[in-house]
Amino acid sequence: MKRTLTLIFGTLLLLANVVSAKSKTTIDRVEPAFWWAGMVNPELQLLIHGNNISDLDASLSYEGVLLDQVIKVESPNYLFLNLTLKEDVKPGKFPIEFKNAKGKVVFTYEYELKQRREGSAQREGFNNKDIMYLITPDRFVNGDESNDTVDSMLEGVDRENKGGRHGGDIQGIIDHLDYIQDLGFTALWINPLLENNMESYSYHGYSTTDYYKIDPRYGSNELYVTLVEEAKKRGIKIIMDQIENHCGLNHWWTKDLPTADWYNYQELKDKPVTSHQRVTLADPYATEGDKRRHADGWFVDTMPDLNQRNSLLATYLIQNSIWWVEYADLGGIRQDTYPYPDAEFMSDWSGKIMAEYPNFNIVGEEWTSNPALVSRWQRGKVNQNGYVSNSPSMMDFPIQESLVNSLNKEKEPYTQAFNGLYEMLSNDFLYPDPFNLVTFPDNHDTPRFWDQVNHNFDYFKTGLVYIYTTRGIPQIYYGTEIVMGNNDPAGDHGLIREDMPGGWAGDKANVFEGKGLTDQQKEAMDLVKKLTNFRKNTTALQDGELKHFSPVNEVYVMFRFDDKTKVMSIFNKNTEETTINLDHYQEVLMGAKKATDVISGKTYDLTSGTIKVPANSGTMLVVE
Repeated sequence: MKRTLTLIFGTLLLLANVVSAKSKTTIDRVEPAFWWAGMVNPELQLLIHGNNISDLDASLSYEGVLLDQVIKVESPNYLFLNLTLKEDVKPGKFPIEFKNAKGKVVFTYEYELKQRREGSAQREGFNNKDIMYLITPDRFVNGDESNDTVDSMLEGVDRENKGGRHGGDIQGIIDHLDYIQDLGFTALWINPLLENNMESYSYHGYSTTDYYKIDPRYGSNELYVTLVEEAKKRGIKIIMDQIENHCGLNHWWTKDLPTADWYNYQELKDKPVTSHQRVTLADPYATEGDKRRHADGWFVDTMPDLNQRNSLLATYLIQNSIWWVEYADLGGIRQDTYPYPDAEFMSDWSGKIMAEYPNFNIVGEEWTSNPALVSRWQRGKVNQNGYVSNSPSMMDFPIQESLVNSLNKEKEPYTQAFNGLYEMLSNDFLYPDPFNLVTFPDNHDTPRFWDQVNHNFDYFKTGLVYIYTTRGIPQIYYGTEIVMGNNDPAGDHGLIREDMPGGWAGDKANVFEGKGLTDQQKEAMDLVKKLTNFRKNTTALQDGELKHFSPVNEVYVMFRFDDKTKVMSIFNKNTEETTINLDHYQEVLMGAKKATDVISGKTYDLTSGTIKVPANSGTMLVVE
């Protein structure tokens, strides 16, 4: 069935780019270019951009649609139309008329309210039943070489430049969805795919230059929808990476900003960079100046800080997020730099998305090892200062850092290597819903996990067993399944986000075909595949109860269980095979007689009261 879509860019439907000889007035953008009938929020704001568009007034006549307000701003090239869509409004097209001062219609724009997908409002977002795979699209697979260089884009492909574009795209992801499905993953978080038309270093995607357009070097809006559809056929939800805090300096509106306060510090020649002092937002003693220096400073000099206190911009950003959820049938949003935008705006942003889609999920990035700071952003948290957040999930950086530190910790008298990890997990009392946190060994911003554990394969495997055992939603970065690493513990982003072997013609190794891989890489892939598929099919590891025992003799034990399955994971930091006394764990074992290793298939007899586990290991057992 052919998809009928309103084209958003280039040509804006018939009369959209009409020019009046007398007024020299044009329309070149209407955003959002279409909307849907039956949304929970009846309000809709249209941004109209065109030369001298403010010389005109707008009017419309369509049953169920009211034009409440026409807003003119400092720039003569913008109009903002505030509409109300009644509950019983029907899908359809209607003209918006633009009239001059004499009341003469200069031109019309045909707007469309589409029919929502059946069950759209009840869509299920990612949750703790899912296992997430993270991709940096430019570095995964080049599935369409014809879009490597696009004339309208400022940066082309240079695969020799670690900070340049390498050519990975949406088609490459579509072509390898079977690989992701075979590994067992049920959710796919892709780093930003929206247009990033910057002169250099544009591949990472975090300098948006058009909020309604997929970057043509990745594909198109229509191809993105195809990706979501193809992923859904395989039981995989697509999570969109979004950025409310900043855009790219080359965003189309930078040369013609609507208002004098669209960007923070817009009036200053030298833009101050953020202090990154996120703690000021929770600090009961923080000064207003310190809070502003964090929240309003530019992320870098090529990323303008958006002023979400401007109500027009705030509405624009909220609608854009909802538009992508509805248009592309998303299964979640990952929100970049969550504590950096205006805090009250983020409460409103997340609240309005969740009001439209009560079963949806949003995961925010609060990059800190302090769980008190992470927890304050999760929905349901009662904060001392009264701040209310509506984001259901957050990235669990505290667990990630504690895991690495515990794995690397040398044995010391009177301490246990896993104490830091045990104690960090014990901080879960801070979170309203710790089972909805996203846990991970690494991501696109951190050094590769393989590098973080100093290329110790035992530590690498132990860490993965922990991530798949503990509460939350596991996230694995592409290439972790083949111990991808680059000997750069400092974490150079261009090296962290290296090309996936086999994603380009002529690659010597091919992950997807299993060619040219070392025995260690094959073992790692087998481990990831077994752990992912086991967790996918084991409810105890999804939302089952969790009990852990404080580390003893360099051994840390965690149980996950429900009425179907009981899983016992043993984390051993001893440098020799270790005998485990099971009496210590009978509170949860409750006389279990045997256990089977999820990875090796080895069976253990528990009736003797002891079992032996390998040195420096993570062992996941199903006990009976």
